[in-house]
Amino acid sequence: MAAIATSFSAAAAAVARRRSPAHIQLVARRRLPFCTAASAAPAAAAGFSWADALRVASDTGVGDESDLSGYFQKVDICNRGLDKKGQFVEFLVEDQVVGYIHKGFTQHLRDFHDVFTIVSGHNGNSNVGHVTLHPSLRTPEDRTLAIGDVIKGLGELIPGIRNELYPVTSSYGMPVYFSLERAAAPYFGIKAYGVHMNGYIEKDGEKSLWIGKRSDVKQTYPGMLDHLVAGGLPYGISCKENIIKECEEEAGIPRSMSTNATSVGAVSYMDIDGFRYKNGEVDSFRLIPVSHAANIIRRTNFFKANCNLVIIDFLFRHGYVDPDCNGYLKLLTSLRGGDCS
Repeated sequence: MAAIATSFSAAAAAVARRRSPAHIQLVARRRLPFCTAASAAPAAAAGFSWADALRVASDTGVGDESDLSGYFQKVDICNRGLDKKGQFVEFLVEDQVVGYIHKGFTQHLRDFHDVFTIVSGHNGNSNVGHVTLHPSLRTPEDRTLAIGDVIKGLGELIPGIRNELYPVTSSYGMPVYFSLERAAAPYFGIKAYGVHMNGYIEKDGEKSLWIGKRSDVKQTYPGMLDHLVAGGLPYGISCKENIIKECEEEAGIPRSMSTNATSVGAVSYMDIDGFRYKNGEVDSFRLIPVSHAANIIRRTNFFKANCNLVIIDFLFRHGYVDPDCNGYLKLLTSLRGGDCS
């Protein structure tokens, strides 16, 4: 699962605005895997160019502006696999649910009985009821070290180790029970958070968005369209400081400008992919009218999936989605379809 993962993953989004007040948005996601992979092969680069994207964007003769089905499709892509939730069990720490683990993956944790406790179901059978930590692991530091050793011991079962820690908590802003390697987050179904920044300008009454195209050599989502700035929220840093850091690293935006970003809200989703509950940099940027970005989202799969949700939320807040369109309220609430906490 995504942003709320069992593997749920939580992501945060930030929206920045130039030449006018800047806005920041938080995105939460949970991502869950339901099967393991022996290795993580790099994804194939997206098979489209800027010319393809801009051609779709500028085609105003389709007449689909009031058809929200393209937006619903993008929400569904982020919230896939929900019919498999029954294959996961709760991961509890101090009696609080912090994640969801696939029943098959729990078998790999049984070898680490000094770290994990596999609790049977209420019927006294061998079915897994939930997973918790060994009672000897009482402090966040002890838990972080012990689980870190488990991640190393699992080897290729958890590919793509980044040596970046995510906080594990029951809800955003609540006490952190321990920190977990980012690549392992989907396998334990924790909520992962991140920041996304939509940079936009307004000129002569028309708003335009800065859109990035990811490098073709990126391991994840190569060649896809992306926000001006986005990144996961690691342990020990605020959303604002994280977006400032990502601005400098991804887009060369100086602190003097990025500090003007303003928080505007949050979106959430849940993605189940395999055993996971899931959430060079950018190759180039283009400034395109907001209505053209909306066309790309409705008509293609060119954007990285969770970016669609943040931009759709932007469209609502700036009046690009007509409240008289069929499905308006349903689409609005679906942007927080995951556990937005």
